[in-house]
Parts: sequence; C-alpha cells; structure tokens
Amino acid sequence: MDEVVLKATHRNILGKQVSAIRREGKLPAVIYGHHIEPISIELNLKDTTRSLAGLAPSALINVDVDGTTHKALVREKQRNKISGILLHVDFLAVSMKEKLRSEVYLEIVGVAPAIKDFDGVLVSGTDEVEVECLPQDLPERITVDISNLAKIGDGIYIRDLAVPEGVKILDDPDTMVALITAQAAEEVEVAPVVEEVVTEEPEVIEHGKKEEEGEEEEKEKETK
Repeated sequence: MDEVVLKATHRNILGKQVSAIRREGKLPAVIYGHHIEPISIELNLKDTTRSLAGLAPSALINVDVDGTTHKALVREKQRNKISGILLHVDFLAVSMKEKLRSEVYLEIVGVAPAIKDFDGVLVSGTDEVEVECLPQDLPERITVDISNLAKIGDGIYIRDLAVPEGVKILDDPDTMVALITAQAAEEVEVAPVVEEVVTEEPEVIEHGKKEEEGEEEEKEKETK
C-alpha cells in the first residue's frame, strides 16, 4: 500500500468552538505520544476521510503539521452516529527506535480441502491479534492460510501463525483462529404415531341387561 500522507495545520480553536471548524469542511484532530506534547491540529475532512478509508489499525501514516512530519498510527476515530461523518481523530506519534504495541488484522486466504471434500464449515475465532515490534516491522495484516485444513476438526491457532521477523504476538497462543467443523445435522420432523383405539361395548353393561331379563322371566314363572 502506498504511504499515506496527511496535510495538517496547528489548531488554536478548542472545545465546543470546533463546530465552526467542521462547518468549514475541516476535521479537528490531535497528535500525542511518549516524547511529544499533544498537538491540536486540523485537517481537510474530505481528503482525510478518503485517505483513512479501509486503513488497517496497524498502518503507519505520515502527518505533516506545517512542514514537520510525524510518523503515527490512527488510535481513535469519532463519528457522527447518524451520518457516519468523521468528527475527530486521535493520532499516536511513534518513535522508529522504540517498540510499540498494536492490533493487527488477520486475513484468511486459501481454500480448505475439508470444506470441498467433507462439506465442512469454517468457524472463525479471533480476527485480530496484539503484537509488539518496532514501527518499521509492523505488518498491516497477518495472513492465515487455511489450505492445509484437510479434515473435520483441523484448526489454526495463534501459535501456528507465521509472523515477520522481529514481530511478537502477545495474545494467548492457544486462542483459536480458524476451525473446520461438521455441518449440523438437519432435524427430521417425525409425524406422531396415532394409536388406533377400538371402542367396544362394555361387556358388563350387556351382561347386566341379560341378567335383568332373566330375572324378569323367573318372576313371571313364579307368578303364574
């Protein structure tokens, strides 16, 4: 990726008065770091929005403040909740001689044989890691190649990641990055079994009638 250079000027307007700057198409921002006093700056909103679009959090940029260039990382971007327009940006100035810590995106590439051959499902774990290194060694992304995941249950963990020399990953090495699992079995709806109920005339009632009839016949005989 081409080196990003942002042109900025010192900003004297602070607090709630920065609304006036925004109405002029300017973006208020600040640069801070270990070896410098915080510098309030303003940038062109349109140009900065375009330059920062899709920029990885670990990408080093150059902020030119009235002719003085600062190597920096974008630490925070504040946006309007409704429009999404940038309202403020925090830049962290870095020293090229001192190690820093930063989040780095993980980028999954390749095709896992387990997906093609066994209808496996790729489950993603973490999508970024924290690293420590010198600014010039800081990768924008770390590639995760899943082309060696051949069967269900195969996975890639942080301990398996290949990183450039001089870069140390600080996260737990046992953290899962990608895992191949089996597809969930489809639920088959089984119709309930209805037992056939045979209704029979209660024998006790039928027998009772016959007994009553027999008793009547006996009574008639005795009367006669």
